Amino acid sequence: MFTFYGRFAAGAAVVMLFGAIAIADGLPEKNVSPVFGVELPAGYRQWQVISVAHEAGNLNDIRINLGNDIAIKAFRNGQRPFPDGTMIARVAWKLVPSARNNAIFGRPQSFVAGDPTNVQISVKNARRYAATGGWGYGQFENGKANQDAALMQTCFACHAKLLASDDFVFTSYSR
Repeated sequence: MFTFYGRFAAGAAVVMLFGAIAIADGLPEKNVSPVFGVELPAGYRQWQVISVAHEAGNLNDIRINLGNDIAIKAFRNGQRPFPDGTMIARVAWKLVPSARNNAIFGRPQSFVAGDPTNVQISVKNARRYAATGGWGYGQFENGKANQDAALMQTCFACHAKLLASDDFVFTSYSR
């Protein structure tokens, strides 16, 4: 037998439950890549530099490769395969001529980073990513995970062209 207050409390509980479900449904999904579930790691921009590169052709970008402490130690020691927990970030920008610098130098010769294109993250976990040489991949534009599963499926196909002795990593450590 419910009293007025008992009925009120039960009704309030139902309203709160449905309200919580509605709020949960409206929350954004976790910011992870499809296929691999890789997240954009907090603080990755403070990682140490592994190397820089210029990619010509259709991409025409400049990129910096950064590594977490595990990656840097493995690169420095020449450790292959990389240990689990290794994370490599590739941050890319469009390569653009610098009118300002060229004016100072007196001729066209200077290029700088333009608009950002994307950030790619590689994560080593031999067990979780056994089917892809122990590596999981993510690509992020404007801080958001690219949700194109077909694109993510192409990552290892490209990395697999490398020697297994390189542990499927393009980047070489620049001392």
